[in-house]
Amino acid sequence: MMTKTKVQPLLVNYKTLEEFKRFKEYGNQELAMLEDLESNIVENDSESPFYGVYYGSALVARMSLYRVKAKYDHYFEPPQDYLELWKLEVLPDYRGLGYGKDLVEFAKSFDLPIKTNPRINSHGFWEHMGFQKANYDVERDLGENPLIWMPSGVEERDV
Repeated sequence: MMTKTKVQPLLVNYKTLEEFKRFKEYGNQELAMLEDLESNIVENDSESPFYGVYYGSALVARMSLYRVKAKYDHYFEPPQDYLELWKLEVLPDYRGLGYGKDLVEFAKSFDLPIKTNPRINSHGFWEHMGFQKANYDVERDLGENPLIWMPSGVEERDV
């Protein structure tokens, strides 16, 4: 019987830093949060934008989630606060078990629009999770190919 996955905030400490190294060893350099974590360590157990899923005592899936204030919004009209979901990653042995979906559902529970920049070969996953290509000015692209998710009742502008 499958139990409900618990997504939890990850503490910024050296234990978490060691756990993140496991992800980087799988060759996902562009997804590695190690540098982020090192630059965010101010004190042991400080607040962090990182969330994860544990299987037993092992961190097996993680993401970073940043709240972006409306004044910095280039994706939604009218501008509004939204979440930027980065670096969603599940360790290879734990893929296909719903951990990535659980992390995205957790992000959706904040009931704010979400923007993400999908990695290579992940578009199908994001489409399955209800994300769509963002409608916005190409000039603001910044080399990104963002996908967005809108909570029900929030409309995105038509370009």
